[in-house]
Amino acid sequence: MSAVVTAKGLRKSYGGFDALKSVDFTIERGRIVGLIGPNGAGKTTALKSLLGLTTFDGHLDVFGLDPRQDRHLLMQRVCFIADVAVIPRWMKVSQSLEFVEGVHPKFDRVKAERFLQKTKINLNSKVGHLSKGMVTQLHLALILAIDVELLVLDEPTQGLDILYRKEFYQELLGEFFDDNKTIVVTTHQVEEVENLLTDLMFIKDGNIVLDSTMDEVGERFVEVMVSGDQVDVARQHKPIAEREVFGRKVFLFDGIGSETAESLGDTHRPSVSDLFVAKMKGVSA
Repeated sequence: MSAVVTAKGLRKSYGGFDALKSVDFTIERGRIVGLIGPNGAGKTTALKSLLGLTTFDGHLDVFGLDPRQDRHLLMQRVCFIADVAVIPRWMKVSQSLEFVEGVHPKFDRVKAERFLQKTKINLNSKVGHLSKGMVTQLHLALILAIDVELLVLDEPTQGLDILYRKEFYQELLGEFFDDNKTIVVTTHQVEEVENLLTDLMFIKDGNIVLDSTMDEVGERFVEVMVSGDQVDVARQHKPIAEREVFGRKVFLFDGIGSETAESLGDTHRPSVSDLFVAKMKGVSA
């Protein structure tokens, strides 16, 4: 695999606040990376840095380009999508196509119109007259018609109900993603994307506290539901988190052997949400 994004010692400060604290990470081609963190953790700053939307210190290249100096070249290979509900309500559907056609050199209007023909959306309709589901379909048509190598999604389905959020991701994977394209997504609905991700990065207080493939996460972390007589034994293995479910303790372990874990109780792979909560409580990577 070849690296699409390489960051070494990436730093960004706003006055006395360190939004990014000398972080290192690499994003490979053909991956779907979840960049997950609480509000104020630094994820939006990281995205703005790789898109050339803010200054930074340290080394960062995207497709071998410096985002600070080569943004005009970079944006021919990158597309950035935030909230899918931001298309102006006064704009007609046809005008939204014209707008994207005018600002992005890789936009294929014919492809966008072909996608819209599969929907009930009229090109002469105003965006404000469309249902939420139709707005989602319109945004998808705009995204899927841009032939880029890196797609950056920052909370793309915020404000949509679960039906349209699922439709968004399913269409995105089915129509956009392939081995030559890379997706970076931030979202607070972690449980909705965890089955789509190939890689996972957690960011907290400007630091990367987890950077692993999903396969590595499955091998490294395990949750064990422990009966009462095994609780003290389980704690001796230094779990990174514990909680109670139906009167039984559930421990989350990092790097414990499978035989040891199975000797303590019923084992299963932790959800990304449970792992995220454990990491945000201060456990180091």
